[in-house]
Amino acid sequence: MAQPGTIFFGPVIHSLSASELEIVPFALVVVDQEGKIAAFLDRTDFTQDVQETRKALNLSPEATAVHRLAPGQFLIPGFVDTHNHAPQWAQRGLGQGMHILNWLDAITFPNEARFRDTEYARRVYASCVDGFLRQGVTTASYYGSVHGEATKILAELCLSKGQRALVGKCNMTRNAPEYYRDASVEESLRVTEECIAHIRSLDHPKFKSLVQPVLTPRFAISCDAELLQGLGSIARRNPDLPIQTHFNEAEQEMHATRALFPQFGGSEADLYAHYGLLGARSILAHCCHMSEHEMERLRELECGVAHCPTSNMTVGGGFMAAPVREFLRRGIKVGLGTDSGGGFSSSMLDAMRHAMIASYAREAMSQSQSQSEEGRRDKETLSIDEVFYLATLGGAQVCGLEDKVGNFAVGKEFDALIVGTRGAEQGIITMVEEEDSLRTVFDKFVMTGDDRNIVRVYVQGRLVKGEA
Repeated sequence: MAQPGTIFFGPVIHSLSASELEIVPFALVVVDQEGKIAAFLDRTDFTQDVQETRKALNLSPEATAVHRLAPGQFLIPGFVDTHNHAPQWAQRGLGQGMHILNWLDAITFPNEARFRDTEYARRVYASCVDGFLRQGVTTASYYGSVHGEATKILAELCLSKGQRALVGKCNMTRNAPEYYRDASVEESLRVTEECIAHIRSLDHPKFKSLVQPVLTPRFAISCDAELLQGLGSIARRNPDLPIQTHFNEAEQEMHATRALFPQFGGSEADLYAHYGLLGARSILAHCCHMSEHEMERLRELECGVAHCPTSNMTVGGGFMAAPVREFLRRGIKVGLGTDSGGGFSSSMLDAMRHAMIASYAREAMSQSQSQSEEGRRDKETLSIDEVFYLATLGGAQVCGLEDKVGNFAVGKEFDALIVGTRGAEQGIITMVEEEDSLRTVFDKFVMTGDDRNIVRVYVQGRLVKGEA
């Protein structure tokens, strides 16, 4: 039986582009029985406008519930986490300050190896998906472990709990402990294809086409050339399949990649492009150290960048601040990722704040470098509007889902959060006062709110967090 449609009435805030945030104090959003947005109207009279909208869209009262937002509440799109290691949910905060390859050996690989135990995988992944939904992450691009069965469990849990997700079995055939890597190139490719087929076969009575597979070579250091070639072949046979990997994350990682693949002259862009793994479907995590050549290659090939400021400033080796302003200036797709094992926080709100801090650092470095030059360089700092875009519509573009989610455009699926800022919903947000404008309340939420302010979460129009 189809779910009833819903008419939402109240303040709505969403991004139309990286430079345009739309704030509507009185909006009427109609969500149909399939969970899609049927209408988005700027209205002021609740009773009259609901009646007129029902009549105009031929909606019966029985088929459409009405949800009027309470004072202090507003509606925003669900957050899109473009880079996330699901097996690292239980190790968040460990190994802070370590260099990336040392951190993998000492912390991450031993932890991820535990996912050979499917019961352990089921327990941790259930907590992981619940935790991200609780924080308003309606879409996540997940790296699984190397284990095929655990990866299938992760996809099944995302679907059953109602989280939109890209889920990939991690490919690793070298430069990892024997206890935690694929036995061979052939096995890695076989299990990958089994996971792809399994994820595509998943069905659910409520959620439709919510979870999809993604090719996931961890990074070039952990993949033989034959493995990269095989994954490129899978990509060519599956033109709709996204691809995710790490890219120019830290100097230690880049030096190791250059030593393993000297024929590409230190260019990870040329390396991945050679193996057919770089294009409009590619989600490249980090991209902290970028040459002019690689910037241009990402732009030409329409790749997406998953900016992970929290982990870049705490794990990897030094304070790393990706050139997000330059990506945006060149028209390169950018979203935010929590990378919540590499960092310490699974919060997209924290990722937004840290993206701003990282941009301030780049601005300071830019000014320092230009002290002896005439004039000032273009600004590097990001605004609240821009980081909110990165967390919503920008992330949807990176994941190839901008036709489905990211804002409240008519025809998209209703992935949304109801944010509360008053009374029992206040949490520890900066106190909201009567004279505060909707803009001021929004700024207070982005800068000081947390999951306690996210009172309801919807995916495909269905409630997945909060009381009905």
